[in-house]
Amino acid sequence: MNKQLRCGPFTFDLSRPLIMGIVNVTPDSFSDGGRFLARDAAIAHAIAMREQGADILDIGGESTRPGAEDVSVDEELSRVVPVIEALVASNLPVSIDTQKPAVMRAAVAAGACLFNDVNALQAQGAMELAAGGDVGICLMHRQGTARTMQMEPHYEDVVAEVKSFLLARAQAAITAGIDRSRIVLDPGYGFGKNRAHNVALINGLPLLVASGFPILVGLSRKSLLGHFTGRAPEDRLAASVAAAIIAVQKGAAIVRVHDVAATKDALAVLTALED
Repeated sequence: MNKQLRCGPFTFDLSRPLIMGIVNVTPDSFSDGGRFLARDAAIAHAIAMREQGADILDIGGESTRPGAEDVSVDEELSRVVPVIEALVASNLPVSIDTQKPAVMRAAVAAGACLFNDVNALQAQGAMELAAGGDVGICLMHRQGTARTMQMEPHYEDVVAEVKSFLLARAQAAITAGIDRSRIVLDPGYGFGKNRAHNVALINGLPLLVASGFPILVGLSRKSLLGHFTGRAPEDRLAASVAAAIIAVQKGAAIVRVHDVAATKDALAVLTALED
């Protein structure tokens, strides 16, 4: 696997797992929608995550939960740009969680160092925009759209198909001029996958890691964990931490989480006991 991840002015050491803190500047995200919609609340939440140990702060202005409604470019920009500008002014590493090239362009102008795209830079102009700068990119697999992805998703071999898609998108990025040290891959848990698909992808993580690219895993508070525990999203802390630890043990380089402090502590224990 790449030893480092380059994201604009930041270079992250991948000899230890990174924590990406989720900052949803939305009214309708599945877990904490509305709590951090106000600019000051989002900024305070992001700064607290950084103090708790987040390596990257992932700012999103449009929910990608199943069935989510589209948000206009102007609305998304009004939500995320002021937050990005405030965090970058404090020299914090900020990722923009968007699939819209116009939002990516404004975010990088505001100082974002990574594009976290559920659409894997397939929108017109997105790949060219990423290639024209030096931001990191996270390419995610998704079957369908937010409105349709959970309507009977089907695979013959989910691990093989997800891996094939992600490697194809990574190669497209490299061909476009993006250095592989800037590329992260995300299997997209819960995005066009049913319970069995998600479990297979967790167990198949080592096969994805073997691709040589850093793998990001986002399982925090997701419905799969609710199925296992019977708990509501806001009560899935223990399950989310357990999922993050399992992902790291299987080779994940980055875990995207809501609960940074608890994840940081769990990873510290894992590291200490593995040494």
